[in-house]
Amino acid sequence: MNDNDTKRLSRLTAILTQLQTKRILTATHLADKFSVSVRTIYRDIRALEQAGVPILTEDGKGYTLMEGYRIPPVMFTEAQANALIIAEQLVLKNKDTSFIKDYTEAIEKIKSVLQYSIKHKANLLAERTRFDQNINRERNSNNLSDLQFALTNFYIAKIEYENEQNKTTTRHIEPFALVSTTENWLLIAYCRLRKEFRYFRLDRIKKLEVLVDTFEQHKMTLQDFFDKQ
Repeated sequence: MNDNDTKRLSRLTAILTQLQTKRILTATHLADKFSVSVRTIYRDIRALEQAGVPILTEDGKGYTLMEGYRIPPVMFTEAQANALIIAEQLVLKNKDTSFIKDYTEAIEKIKSVLQYSIKHKANLLAERTRFDQNINRERNSNNLSDLQFALTNFYIAKIEYENEQNKTTTRHIEPFALVSTTENWLLIAYCRLRKEFRYFRLDRIKKLEVLVDTFEQHKMTLQDFFDKQ
């Protein structure tokens, strides 16, 4: 598949999504949106019709989908769902209430199509994440996605951790929550070496391995943890 084919497939998918979310669309509107000619949109609509999509043409108005037709729900991987949760935390820090309202409604629609198991894990991650604006734009960790996965699936993680004195130790930890400060992500985890909950800076985790061994879910909320500090 060449680049033009890839672009067209992407556009066809986007047109179908647009048709499902809006009652009626004109060829001119679609052409402007995707920066193509009206004639290209005509060809795209014919291609969708030939693929079995029941698109109706209302004279003088535009295109609409046959009543009751729905495309299969979008499928997200667990990592993609987790990324959406972090994006949600970012948006909630925005000072524009209308923007927050629109995004919150959108993310709820996205969550509605997640598989139940992924939806449950995404909700758990949302409960176990606190976010503050990161004024230091440098990317200083590659472990966030893997730690999200370990947290929501209750997998023990093995880390090589460097402390403030530049001493590295190997720890087996039970990830509990993720907290963003103004400069770094912090992991709250039960450390089996120290036998207590500890904060770990993600930029000091030099090596991470998510093990197949699991741990029992800690029966407290993130707020419960903060209240005990």
